[in-house]
Amino acid sequence: MTVKQLSLPELTTACRELGIGNVGLWREPVQAYGVEAAAKLVREAGLRVTTLCRGGFLTAVDPDERAKALADNRRAVDEAAALGTDTLVLVSGGLPPGTKDLRAARERIADALAELGPYAEQHGVRLAIEPLHPMYASDRCVVSTLTQALDLAERFPAHQVGVTVDTYHVWWDDQAPAQIARAGAGGRIHTFQLADWTTPLPEGVLNGRGQIGDGAIDMREWKGYVEAAGYTGPIEVELFNEGLWARDGREVLAETAARFAAHAGDGAGAAGPEK
Repeated sequence: MTVKQLSLPELTTACRELGIGNVGLWREPVQAYGVEAAAKLVREAGLRVTTLCRGGFLTAVDPDERAKALADNRRAVDEAAALGTDTLVLVSGGLPPGTKDLRAARERIADALAELGPYAEQHGVRLAIEPLHPMYASDRCVVSTLTQALDLAERFPAHQVGVTVDTYHVWWDDQAPAQIARAGAGGRIHTFQLADWTTPLPEGVLNGRGQIGDGAIDMREWKGYVEAAGYTGPIEVELFNEGLWARDGREVLAETAARFAAHAGDGAGAAGPEK
């Protein structure tokens, strides 16, 4: 998503040329290219798919809508397995139209996870609940904190359901470091993502994620939290940003790798995976 202006072939070529060995993929471009074709493309480029984004949107009240959501999430699990990743990121969904009950919406997520968790396990895929900043609670994600995400995830085995830690969404929460430790102790940190917080936010707020180093978040501090919690997996960079998308994609990819090395690297200049 950081360089969504690149086609999948352009992305895999750029990753290979820049020495980036991992890539997080989104379902829409994968589906447009063809799931099996995309899997073959990244495999032949020598890339590892770290996660697939996104499943979720599990808060519907209407039975038909709920059935459609569950079916779509099963397809997402199938796609993740085909791509060779063991992690499907979930954006849980907002309040259904005409409702105002956050607790009930979260319970519907739990009900859905009870069905989806075993299905994902059968396919070698873990579900990673991503809490989103509270400004998205009404329309996109009623799970706003790591505490809420873990309260849901811990109803299920860790190899079925865990969490996504995304700096953009949790940096403001003074309970988040303790919750990262809680997640690590339970083996539930399934992926770690970086994006910076810059203001003013754009209209619609969705595409306001800042390039690493441009905003208020201390990336190395948050990396330290997840490492102290035992996380040793890949680190993704996920930026929704109109300004970045308007630029040359390969240039943005190279810049992002350099920013990662400068602000979150281990001092050896090695870049993390791009998403």
